[in-house]
Parts: sequence; C-alpha cells; structure tokens
Amino acid sequence: MSTRTRRLTTAQALIAFLARQYTERDGQRHRLIGATWGIFGHGNVAGIGQALLESAADMPYLQGRNEQAMVHAAVGYARQCGRLSAHAVTTSIGPGATNLVTGAALATVNHLPVLLLPGDIFATRPADPVLQQLEVPYAGDVSVNDCLRPVSKYFDRITRPEALIPAALNAMRVLSDPAETGAVTLALPQDVQAEAYDWPEEFFADRAWHVRRPQPDEEELEAARRAIRQAVRPLIIAGGGVHHSGAETALRAFAARTGIPVASTQAGKGSLPYDHPADVGGIGHTGTATADELARTADLVIGIGTRYSDFTTASGTLFANPGVRFLNINITGFDAHKLAAMPLVADAREALEHLLGYLDGGPDHDYRVPSQYEAGYREAKARWEARVDAAYAAENDEVRPTQTQVLGALDALVTDEDIVINAAGSLPGDLHKLWRARSPRQYHVEYGFSCMGYEIPAAIGVGLAAPGRPVWALVGDGTYLMNPTEIVTAVQENIPVKVVILQNHGYASIGGLSESVGAERFGTAYRFRAADGMYTGDPLPVDLAANAASLGMRVIRAKTVRDLREALAEARAADRPTCVYVETEMPDTVSGAPAAQAWWDVPVAETATRPSAVLAREEYDRQAAARRRHL
Repeated sequence: MSTRTRRLTTAQALIAFLARQYTERDGQRHRLIGATWGIFGHGNVAGIGQALLESAADMPYLQGRNEQAMVHAAVGYARQCGRLSAHAVTTSIGPGATNLVTGAALATVNHLPVLLLPGDIFATRPADPVLQQLEVPYAGDVSVNDCLRPVSKYFDRITRPEALIPAALNAMRVLSDPAETGAVTLALPQDVQAEAYDWPEEFFADRAWHVRRPQPDEEELEAARRAIRQAVRPLIIAGGGVHHSGAETALRAFAARTGIPVASTQAGKGSLPYDHPADVGGIGHTGTATADELARTADLVIGIGTRYSDFTTASGTLFANPGVRFLNINITGFDAHKLAAMPLVADAREALEHLLGYLDGGPDHDYRVPSQYEAGYREAKARWEARVDAAYAAENDEVRPTQTQVLGALDALVTDEDIVINAAGSLPGDLHKLWRARSPRQYHVEYGFSCMGYEIPAAIGVGLAAPGRPVWALVGDGTYLMNPTEIVTAVQENIPVKVVILQNHGYASIGGLSESVGAERFGTAYRFRAADGMYTGDPLPVDLAANAASLGMRVIRAKTVRDLREALAEARAADRPTCVYVETEMPDTVSGAPAAQAWWDVPVAETATRPSAVLAREEYDRQAAARRRHL
C-alpha cells in the first residue's frame, strides 16, 4: 500500500472523494454524486464552499434558494436516475441545517438517496455559545443537526479530520444500498471543515459501489410457486420497488404469461403501461373500481416492492376475502413480512425472472388464471376507461375547465417521453385514478411523504437527470405558495420545466376531506373573513401568474378549455421555463374524478354538537367495523 499523502482541508478532501465515487449495476457504471447543491453561510462558506470553488471542474455546483427545496430537487434527480446516481446538499449551520429535515424525511420515507452536508457548531469550542448554537444543559455535544438523526439512514458528526475516512465510506455504502438507502447526513463542524490533514492517496482512488441484486431463497421461492399454482383469483400489487429494480420488463412478461392482473401503488404506477391488458390501474383509497374490487375478492395478493401503506390497504379494509393470503416480494425483510405474508426476500427483477423460469419449465409447471377471471377484469377495465373518458371530456370549450379536464387536456398532448410530477393536494388522487401512464418513468407522484412544495424543485432535479424530456410540475395554489422559490433556479439554469398552476382558491383536497369528516371545510379556503368571522368571503385577489412571472418564468394564462389546450401545447414546445396558469371550476360545484372506491381512516370526533360531525362519526364507525388484521 502506498504511503503517499495529500494535504487538504477536510472539506477539500470530502469533495475530492465524492467526485470519484461510482455505482455499478448490471455492468453499467454511474457517477454516484452527480452534483452538489448549496446555500452558503458562515457554517460552510469557508469550508465546503471554498472546496467546491477549487473543485469546480470535478464537482458541479448548483445554486439553490431554499434548503428544503434543494433536497427535493436532489430527490427528484435520484428517483429519475433509478437511485444509481444522487446529489449532495450543503447548508450552513442553524436554520439552514434545520430546513433540511423535511426533505430528509421525504427521501428516507421514499427510500431515495441524498447526501446532506450541513455545517455544525465548532468542535473545538472556542466560544460557548456561538452564533446559532442550541444550548442543551444536559449534553454539550448536541446541536440542531441532531434533529436529522431520526430522518437519516446514516448520521455522523465529523469532529476530527481523520474521522471523515470511515464516515465517508459508510455514507457511500448506505447511499448505494438498495435496501437501506435514504437520506445520509454528515454533519461538518465549521472549524473541522477548514482544518488541514495529510490524507492517504488511496482515499481518492476511483471506487465503484456494486448495487447488488439479492437472489431469492430456494425454500421461499418454492413456497411462492405453490401459492401461485393454487390461486384462482390472484392480484399483483406493483410498488415502487418494481421501478427501483428496473423490473418492468420482467413484470410485463410475468403478467402476460400468467394473466394475473396488476394494480399499482402511487410509487408503482407505470410498472405496466396503462394499455397493457393486465394493467387495472391504481389500488386502494385513490384506486380504480376495477383494482379495488379485485382486491376485495382476491385469494392471493402478490405485493412486489410495496410498503402496504394505509392508502394501499384502505386502512386495513380492502382485502376482504376470508381466505386471502399474501406473498410479498421485497428486497427488505421488514416489508416482505408485512400482513403476515409469505416472504420472498429478493430483488424484484430476479424474483420475477425465477418465477417466470419455473412457469416455462414444462407442462407440470404450467399456470394461468381461469379464463372467466381474466375476461371479467378486462371488461371491468374497459368500463373504468369509459369513466376516465367522461372525467376528461369537456362538452363546452369556452368555459373554465375542471381539474380533471386539465388532466384530460394534458393526457391528450403527452407522449411516453413526458414526465408528470405531483405530490400533494387533490391531484394525487385524481392522477392515481385517471392518469394513463405510458412509460415506466412518466408518472412521478411523491406520495410516501406527500410533501407540499415538492413539485417545482423535483421537476428541476428530474430535468437535470433527463435532459430533453418534457417535465411537467402540476401544482395547486396551496402547494405553489408553499415553495415557489426554485423557479429562480430553473430560470438561472434554463431548465425548461413546465409548471401548471391550478388556482382553486384553497386547500381543495383537505376541504373535501374536512367536509366528509364533519369539519365543514373549516380553515381550508383562501378567502376573506365574512361577517361571522369565518373564511367564507370573496376569494383573495392573489395573482399567482404574476408571481411566477416576477420570478422569471414565461407565463401563459388559460381562461377556457380551448385556451388551456393551446397553452399546454405552447408550453410543451417551449425551450425555457414556462408556466400555464388556469383557474379551475370550483370543486364544490362541479364534479370531477369518480369518488373514492375504498375507505381511508381519518378519525372523526367521537362526541360533537354539530350535526355534520355526528353523521360523519356514524359513517366512520360503519367503515371501521370492516377493518381486519391479517394474521
């Protein structure tokens, strides 16, 4: 081993190390850290900031406007890259660092890699307290960065330069681990960032991290084969793990070979194209009538890469067949054992290919669902597609569109190259029910954390990962007001994202939910106060189109359905960041998407004086009685 060393600061050494890390899967190599986002303050300007300046040729730098948004952009990039490449995010200490927490939680919940490099208080304690130090009387080693611990998959505080070596290697290990990945935090005290050390040259060698594909255990595989052979009404639930594994082709072959219908979670939508005969659409509370009815009668549910969230299971009420069994294919044992399932702990692609190979092994291994079952779900799928057509249709082109008509106009325009991004509000439900995903990475709805303000920065990250593809960020007025600042970044970098702002004067999703649980849309409308003190007056005179224009976007206002179609086409062809602004017909007066096809548990007041809450509680008790623990 060489004894040669290089004298660098801790920050310089970290950036040099990150620039030489790679992932490798299926013989293809990818740069692990593609770029570093940063906002500089006293906690990182002389450390990481100076190091990025020196290493501009090796480590691209991206300037952000909001720390949380920078993480969202990094997450969008990682998801579009199939988790094989990621971004780093650096901030100063104090509020810059704590602004990372929401983004870190989103990354970890969704199993998406991002490297966080927040500044930290002095390790040498030259003064106590220093600016932005949180004083904790019982612990001198706690800083505000400790709030990142529970939302990180790996956390370390680098209190000595030489401690960076094992910490950096562990950080790369977790970022590239398909089962453990998420937010990784290396907290960097500002004095340690600037401290010099003699680093071994080996630390800066090119290093490839193999992204493994765990093979299925033979006994678990045999149990899975038996379960499938015995099933009469099986149903596949495709989760995000299908995309993370790149298992879409294997799933398509498996569905074609067996005739088993495939429903999808929000993260798994697009695992099959919408027009595949076996694709039955979204599952659960925001799912299709076709998928949810199949789930109620299924005797075997095959989960592939899903966490089985409450939206997927309809809060434990969806899988109603008394004899239903679960087979879970998942790369983590934790998720594979959910719902007392038969686990098949393996990479999704490898598991499906093993099962498919068995089915192709001879007549004794032959399996296909009963023909009447297949014909039945295909007919139900056709009926649902007719409901989608009805929701998308506009009988009059000269009126304001509904939200679902906005989706219909976009659906008529896009190809399999377009990418549609959303995260919060009423749009995720409409998209899950109605959107016709044409390619594996067209549908990008973040619903693990469902974070308002995700869409615009995520679109920037996706645009960086997929240059040349049209990227649409769909946002309601509520989520737009949460986090519009990265529009400036899109303009600065000339990333031609297309932002569609749907102005419906409030929190439409929560307004509808509030009404259904007896809270009467309280506090959900963007309106002036009325004489009774409630927010039921006229809509606020807020001009979000003017706001977007003030941040540098080109803005097209669409007043009618006809205007909307023309505006969307113009935005799609644009080579600069462009916004389409449309005021939609109010959701309490015009119907849009079909109602929920399955329940979702939102507890209702057990005792109340207002009739709406009393009635809502009666309905809640009726629905909750169907909840079941699968043991």
